[in-house]
Amino acid sequence: MAQTVARPTATAAPAPLPLKAIAPWAVFFGVLMLVLLYFVGAEQGATSVFSGTDVHEWVHDARHLLGFPCH
Repeated sequence: MAQTVARPTATAAPAPLPLKAIAPWAVFFGVLMLVLLYFVGAEQGATSVFSGTDVHEWVHDARHLLGFPCH
């Protein structure tokens, strides 16, 4: 039985994504993460943007999961 050897063929490497294509998405997700961090970590007491305790109750378990004290 004869065996054949597969030889690798030359393929072009994928072009890297340009920074102009990534930058808007990076800024968007960065701002989104900062807003999320604010609501989980600081939305209560003197720094609250919204009155009442609704936001605090919505993110209460996330505060404890991430190590933020709230009691």
